[in-house]
Amino acid sequence: MDLLKEIQAYWSTRTEGYSEVNQKELEGMQRGAWLKVLEEQFPSCEKDQLRILDIGTGPGFFPRILAEQGYHVTAVDYTYEMLEKARENTKGLEEFITFFQMDAQNLDFPDQSFDVVISRNLTWNLPDPRRAYEEWYRVLDKGGKLLNFDANWYSYLYDEEQRKAYEQDRQNVEEQNLDDHYLCTDIDRMEKIAYQVPLSAASRPQWDVKVLREIGFEQIKTDTQIWKQVWSEEERLNYQSTPMFMIAAVRGK
Repeated sequence: MDLLKEIQAYWSTRTEGYSEVNQKELEGMQRGAWLKVLEEQFPSCEKDQLRILDIGTGPGFFPRILAEQGYHVTAVDYTYEMLEKARENTKGLEEFITFFQMDAQNLDFPDQSFDVVISRNLTWNLPDPRRAYEEWYRVLDKGGKLLNFDANWYSYLYDEEQRKAYEQDRQNVEEQNLDDHYLCTDIDRMEKIAYQVPLSAASRPQWDVKVLREIGFEQIKTDTQIWKQVWSEEERLNYQSTPMFMIAAVRGK
């Protein structure tokens, strides 16, 4: 099976479970924490004037948070089932959100269509992340901003010390009687995909910074402590060995 289709098939089976994880976040401190992080990075502009693109929207986490505050969001995902769940999760906010089924690596938008591109937990999972970054640069307007949140989720497949840390996470979660965010997935299937995508073995966010600079982004900044602002205690225990980072970059004028 083509790798992109294999990834799509996997996430189509994760729709309900992933939506439940998102829903748990929205019911906790993460809703306000994520809004604060995003708004601190957004360009100075009236809400109804800001053109926001959420790539790999999944069950609609970012669109829901932003639409509730009056922002207009265009959201894309490659998986039809995820988009249907996103529409369900954002019912009543239709005037603020437009959904499209689209490949993050080949967007069907004209050049310079958006002021902000946001993404969470997506780039690690792409067959051609460089191509994706090139597309995101293309659809950003001059002076537009990229905000990408991700982590080295499957580096433990290539590093023995990371493997030990990952296994310690699993033990810590069990001892605290919390939901294990890895064990509720088809680990074998996901690891098979992780072995095939390039970023599982990459050193990030260093890889991203290098590629973004080559593409033409400016004012590239990383925050490897952003997880401290947006993760609940349960998330911290689940992902202690794979802290989330933020990459913020600007398309030059």
